[in-house]
Amino acid sequence: MKHVIMMKHITHFLHATLLLLPLFLSAPAQAQLRLDFGKDSPLRKLQIAEIAINSFYVDSVDQNKLVEDGIRGMLEKLDPHSSYTTAKETKAMNESLNGSFEGVGIQFNMQEDTLLVIQTVAKGPSEKVGIMSGDRIIAVNDTAIAGVKMSREEIMRRLRGPKGTKVKLTIARRGIAEKLHFTVVRDKIPVKTIDGWYMIAPATGYIRIGSFGATTYDEFMTAVSDLKGKGMRNLILDLQDNGGGYLQAAVSIANEFLRKGDLIVYTQGRQVPRSEYVAKGDGKLVDGKVVVLINELTASAAEIVTGALQDQDRGTVVGRRSFGKGLVQRPVGFPDGSMMRLTIAHYYTPSGRCIQKPYVKGDRKDYEMELDTRYKHGELYSADSIHFADSLKFHTLRKNRVVYGGGGIMPDYFVPLDTMRFTTFHRKLMAKGIVLDNDLKFMDSHRKQLKAKYPQFSAYLEHFTVPQQLVDNIISDGKKQKIEPKDKAELDRTLVYLRAQLKALIARDIWDMSQYFQVMNQQSDIVTKALEVINRP
Repeated sequence: MKHVIMMKHITHFLHATLLLLPLFLSAPAQAQLRLDFGKDSPLRKLQIAEIAINSFYVDSVDQNKLVEDGIRGMLEKLDPHSSYTTAKETKAMNESLNGSFEGVGIQFNMQEDTLLVIQTVAKGPSEKVGIMSGDRIIAVNDTAIAGVKMSREEIMRRLRGPKGTKVKLTIARRGIAEKLHFTVVRDKIPVKTIDGWYMIAPATGYIRIGSFGATTYDEFMTAVSDLKGKGMRNLILDLQDNGGGYLQAAVSIANEFLRKGDLIVYTQGRQVPRSEYVAKGDGKLVDGKVVVLINELTASAAEIVTGALQDQDRGTVVGRRSFGKGLVQRPVGFPDGSMMRLTIAHYYTPSGRCIQKPYVKGDRKDYEMELDTRYKHGELYSADSIHFADSLKFHTLRKNRVVYGGGGIMPDYFVPLDTMRFTTFHRKLMAKGIVLDNDLKFMDSHRKQLKAKYPQFSAYLEHFTVPQQLVDNIISDGKKQKIEPKDKAELDRTLVYLRAQLKALIARDIWDMSQYFQVMNQQSDIVTKALEVINRP
């Protein structure tokens, strides 16, 4: 009898809750969501279950976690890209795409349990008060962060804060015995999505886009303007390792290459009618050769740009088959700041390709291991191992070239992964942080000397040689952790790439990421192939 009475109370409470629910939905969500709270509706069943667990379960339960687990459970049975993020996770995700966060303006790394400043943001709050590259931050607001095994996330939480607020930093600086104290006024710190740009050859520019965020288009056009001022007529657009981001940013950049009315991408879903994005005809890059660089980690918005330029016969694609994410997510926000990203449509390239790779609903593990499967099947080393069904055959819109859908963008020119260069020995050294730690130690001791000796990057690029002692230290530190090459051949192969990497890291520490890629691209087979394509008559 008591249970019957309790269920009546639950039902009464449920009715009240359902009446309030629409108040918590955003206006766009209200307009499109059809909420069915009828007697036999699944939504009513779910609500009763949650209330019953909270009311009757033998042990105490965290109601918020219960609901969150329920949401995650539902999404896990759908496609691999529908997801739920907590308020904290959502904020961090949005910061990386929205183009800025509020903080002190430093790039840092952890070295032996100490925060080491690699670079200060130009004209940022830390640079303004005199914090320098090589400084060690040992305390934040009198709370020690060095030597206490504090997580990177916790340190970032202490450094970040609302614009205009103050934070006290205690600094240890090489060559100065006493500790230095700075009060930094937090400010908006830009988040760059363009990794770098430079003139890679006469008349040919190079731009690398790391992700597509709110500021990507403006950053891109700044790079284009700079390179055009240096004589750029052709462009190598590097989208390797670009995991995507905002659709609109991708559309805006593709627009710069295409003629008026050219289709860039269209989206379509069960409840979402076809929506087309077309070029406006006001682009600054409609002339000249374009080569797009991709690899197995190029995904989503980056694939939109690649597919548009390939299908419209505007650009040549070089590299390896892209990731294959052709699903469109719509964010659904909750009152506590958490968010559900729900897949609502597929996107299609101009030729009609859906490049989403196959998946089984609810089987995320197999989906996540797909790149590993490519590796095992030899796809990263040979284009012959990739097979497409005739049903996945499409044609470009101007030259009628054959292209394929059904799982990523296949490049026009395949460049295999160089296993002779990326050795197991090197991967282990990187995984343990041995390479980066030794780079930081070296820069800590030689930064001023190097800046004085190489005031211009061109002189550094031509004349600087990585000291043998730095290489020996890395090999020695690896040995201490039982990381050794299997034979002399592996060691010799590793050293070629290791020296190039160290030269690039040192260049980054002195200048910026543009200089890093300028060094690394000298070792890149994909970039070499791109230059070959550009230089063809």
